[in-house]
Amino acid sequence: MGTSLKPAHTDLPAPLVPSPDHADCRGVASVLSRVGDKWSVFVIMNLSDGPKRFNELKRTINGISQRMLTLTLRGLERDGLVTRTIFPTIPPRVDYELTDLGRGLQEPVKALGQWAFDHQPQIAAARTRFDAKAG
Repeated sequence: MGTSLKPAHTDLPAPLVPSPDHADCRGVASVLSRVGDKWSVFVIMNLSDGPKRFNELKRTINGISQRMLTLTLRGLERDGLVTRTIFPTIPPRVDYELTDLGRGLQEPVKALGQWAFDHQPQIAAARTRFDAKAG
């Protein structure tokens, strides 16, 4: 018995053509990945009470690096959720502020954060039970 070089299992189904009904899935997934990113959530929450400067945001968002804050703000600006205003002072002052679109995210983000806070003990207990079974 050896390995046959003859093609086998050639009865394959035709490749699936993406349904036009699901064309929005990629767009929605892209938006959710932006607003569901932990740093984006923290930035949106911190900007909910008005404009802030970069260093002010960095101080209030525990654990974020300068690079990650820059990338997060740039992404939020690109998606139209945050505006960046440069004031012609020396040194230049830059403020970040939620747009109307970004302000529309405040309540859902706040609700999600509150839910996570309220359910931390239950989630920790579930993780402990799961890990005990798996280990």
